Amino acid sequence: MNSPETEPLRRQNVTRYITPLREGGSLPALAEADDGFKYVVKFRGAGHGTKALIAELIGGEIARRLGLRVPELVFLDIDERFGITEPDEEVQDLLKASRGLNLGLHFLSGALTLDPYVNPVDPMTASLIVWLDAFLTNVDRTVKNTNMLVWHGTETWLIDHGASLYFHHSWSPWEKAALTPFPYIKDHALLHKASRLNEADAAAREKITPAVIESIVAMIPDDWLQWEGAPGSPDELRRVYRDFLVTRLHNSEIFLKQAIDGRNAII
Repeated sequence: MNSPETEPLRRQNVTRYITPLREGGSLPALAEADDGFKYVVKFRGAGHGTKALIAELIGGEIARRLGLRVPELVFLDIDERFGITEPDEEVQDLLKASRGLNLGLHFLSGALTLDPYVNPVDPMTASLIVWLDAFLTNVDRTVKNTNMLVWHGTETWLIDHGASLYFHHSWSPWEKAALTPFPYIKDHALLHKASRLNEADAAAREKITPAVIESIVAMIPDDWLQWEGAPGSPDELRRVYRDFLVTRLHNSEIFLKQAIDGRNAII
């Protein structure tokens, strides 16, 4: 479920809508696919549309390459007949708007929300997670909403990277956004435990190379890159995502310093 190699995502069909997960603003859901497994489905018809799915895909796969635990990501198809018997009108509208290719995260049955002040997270893992979120400009891993789970006792699992890469909501100027120190890192749920940030930066730069970024960005489906008003072709948009991430990687000292300074201010 958490192999470090970059592999194509499996593609399955959603066969059963189980229940909405109303904790999130985008109304994800628990559903079953034709492989018999349950998934938390992120819908293309919700919230920020396919941009959130792109952020989820890139964020999850980069986290996996860092050796962090992430539920398996799977492409999930929803056909035009799915959900027609759903009694909730809001849910039925969402399913209609999400026909086609969506994204699912393998459901971690029995997992609990991680409490950053109660559950143990070792300093290197915490530092890698802080590095990841500063790199991705992820604003949504705070004490109020950690987007981390504890599974199988003490294992820390990362979920929900949909708020990452917020530059793509305005898109321009992405070059400036790529060099942001990301001041929101001061609110990160694990910053107080991230005592090995310099080591995490060195380790991450070994694992997340431009070639790795290229391979992950190449996984974005064409039809996720054709939103209304998209400023280019799918290949052109992939190039921007790649260049944004490579620029941040080559200038990691900018957000690393911000994270270190933010941690020094709270300890």
